[in-house]
Amino acid sequence: MTLTHKIFGFDGRLRRRDYWLINIGTSLVVAVITLLSFAIFGDWERNNGPSTVLQYLLYIPQFWVGLALALKRCHDRDKGGGWVAFFWLVPVVGWIWGGIELGFLDGTQGPNRYGKSPKGVGGDTDSELAQVFA
Repeated sequence: MTLTHKIFGFDGRLRRRDYWLINIGTSLVVAVITLLSFAIFGDWERNNGPSTVLQYLLYIPQFWVGLALALKRCHDRDKGGGWVAFFWLVPVVGWIWGGIELGFLDGTQGPNRYGKSPKGVGGDTDSELAQVFA
């Protein structure tokens, strides 16, 4: 899976390592852009300056990336996309459960209904056998 697909795609599975690294990376990029815009435009006190507009514009791709990552982590745990809505929209319980489920628990071993293991564990035996006996 390419980095672009990991960041923007909604299908497949994603490892915890990639989930954390991409989340931290996008958060750092947004923070640096926000701080640079405050430094350039100098509108620390105002709530309607160009920096505020830029922040609102940055929320859109950050939301998209967060949704794609959470969905792929749910797929790795063999759960459907509705769980992302539960994790994000149910206060406290959903947030804590989602944080544990997406960030700390291991995915299903081997292939599941959403694809092969991103760790390469329990590969597809039919295709491996076909290669051996071809």
